[in-house]
Amino acid sequence: MQANAFAIAGPLELVPDRFEDARGYFTETFNQPRLQAHGVLETSWPQDNQSLSVNAFTLRGMHFQLPPFGQAKIVRVLRGRIFDCVVDLRSASPSFGKWLGVELTAEKANQLYVPVGFAHGFLTLEPQCLVAYKVSSLYSKPHDRSLHWADPAVSIAWPLPPGQKPVLSEKDEAAPSLATLRSGLEAFA
Repeated sequence: MQANAFAIAGPLELVPDRFEDARGYFTETFNQPRLQAHGVLETSWPQDNQSLSVNAFTLRGMHFQLPPFGQAKIVRVLRGRIFDCVVDLRSASPSFGKWLGVELTAEKANQLYVPVGFAHGFLTLEPQCLVAYKVSSLYSKPHDRSLHWADPAVSIAWPLPPGQKPVLSEKDEAAPSLATLRSGLEAFA
């Protein structure tokens, strides 16, 4: 497994080894000791999630949970392509409020490791995208939060065609700005 770092410390693009032959391919999608060798130190992954987005340009995010139910994630695409994005919410981080994005595809089988302290979301780039991800903590409604996907203070460059609006949930459309959330993010210091 290859792990590619970004300018923002913490997240990693994970590219599993793929062994191909006439039958197709084999790959390990999760290997905890190999992940730990790359600095992914969570030892418990108690929940797996999966989503199907029927339409291209469906945007899910930007989601996170507050401690003690903060969630690290390992995100992968089972079918299709997505633009996967994170925003650093660690209040003491030099990259607080900065974002990064990477295209994840079923064909490439690359994954994104998202540490605790980051908002996470993705935009589907084609119809019928199937996305799976592991999380390091169970879902907790009282700790569940969202950051607005189009907060001008963050300025995520979503790869939307000109004039295209994303398909959103009501929750994601109504999410607060980073300035509104900032006072509640001390737990991510």
